[in-house]
Amino acid sequence: MSTTDKTPPQRAVAKTKAGLDRRTLLKGAAAVAGAAAGSDAIRGFPTVWAQEIKDIELRHVGVSYSVVQAIGDQAAKDLGFKVTMQNLDTSAAINRFITQPNTVDIADVEGWQAKLAIKRGVLQGIERKRIKEFDNFLPIFTKGELNGHKIPRQGISPYEALYIAKKDATELHDGVADWLTNIPQVYNADSIGYRPDLVGHEVTEWKELIDPKFKGKAAILDVPAIGIMDAALCLESAGLIKYGNKGNMTKAEIDFTINKLIELKKSGHFRATWTTFDQSVNLMAAGEVVIQSMWSPAVAAVRVKQIPCVYAPVNIKNGKEGYRGWCNGMGLMKHLTGKKLEAAYEYLNWYLSGWQGAFVSRYGYYSPVPSTAKKFMSAAEWEYWYEGKPSPEVVKDPYGVPMEPVGTKRDGGSFIDRVTNISCWNTLMDEAAYMNQRWNDFKVA
Repeated sequence: MSTTDKTPPQRAVAKTKAGLDRRTLLKGAAAVAGAAAGSDAIRGFPTVWAQEIKDIELRHVGVSYSVVQAIGDQAAKDLGFKVTMQNLDTSAAINRFITQPNTVDIADVEGWQAKLAIKRGVLQGIERKRIKEFDNFLPIFTKGELNGHKIPRQGISPYEALYIAKKDATELHDGVADWLTNIPQVYNADSIGYRPDLVGHEVTEWKELIDPKFKGKAAILDVPAIGIMDAALCLESAGLIKYGNKGNMTKAEIDFTINKLIELKKSGHFRATWTTFDQSVNLMAAGEVVIQSMWSPAVAAVRVKQIPCVYAPVNIKNGKEGYRGWCNGMGLMKHLTGKKLEAAYEYLNWYLSGWQGAFVSRYGYYSPVPSTAKKFMSAAEWEYWYEGKPSPEVVKDPYGVPMEPVGTKRDGGSFIDRVTNISCWNTLMDEAAYMNQRWNDFKVA
């Protein structure tokens, strides 16, 4: 997404059936997510010098689907110093990191944001040897592959945006180095959501989103840099174009994509565009749309309402289809020094120690170190979220709200099935300014 994007969907703030905001269930969240391991299961936290830093406050700033208050509160409880979580939309966040860097300690960044922030000199390199779980990172992050499958480089993959040659470098380094731009902490594979009771058949291809049979019943995400990639996946799936790189389109490819979107809009194909998590949930739950680009927790939020909703398994076929991947990580702002920098490293290491990884798994996201997340998940949770097996018990979200009945299988299958079928990653195109200009043409058409 570019810095001109609109507010991104709020992925992790769906309402419970009782109508309470999930953030009001903080105490329950900590109890549910920590029950398996106990409050003192994370050994070594706080450190012996915690008394010296008890008055330190770390300010973690970023989007709400990854900067979650329940996680910050658990970190503060385990580490002994204050962690303040602040949510901003994607555009406001990157603008804050660049224009007011001293007001942020931990910058929550996607790969493209890390690339931009490093270039602007507002992040300091993270010393690889100080990250305790680095050697346990999945090879997505250390080799650019998973289970023998090369992770595609359409868009900006996490591997591409992760390394720099030295602490104060302003350009990315291709391949593992001693310094990192950020520590990956949550990622997923995005797809299409649909109402099976209203669609009437299984959806496995992006082209269904632009099929004329869903005229007036479809919706697409109105965040330009993501929405245009979803549109590109649809057009490529339908055989209308073959992009050189969906994550870095030429002006001609941008024109073709936007012109097709305008054509669809003028024909009445789209019932709506959406910009927030709640909008996508409400459109689907009300039946105003039956198919739309969607995010995993939004699909779950619809199902919490006891309304059928499916996340389409858009596996790669003949070079087409595939999920759109994204990954958020934590960067250290350049101003951090002394005990506050030490506290920041403790915070990064806590994030990878398991509690957070288990928490985000319960709304469908993944940890870069699944081996630690597993320690904080029940066997049934692990089988459902990571192995793609039918759940032997009721599936609950991070806040303890029942989501799925016994026997349910996760849409798209196992972690390996889903991640090895990512075809492109969220990005910032070289022609971002032109793309945003053309996206505006689509909005006003």
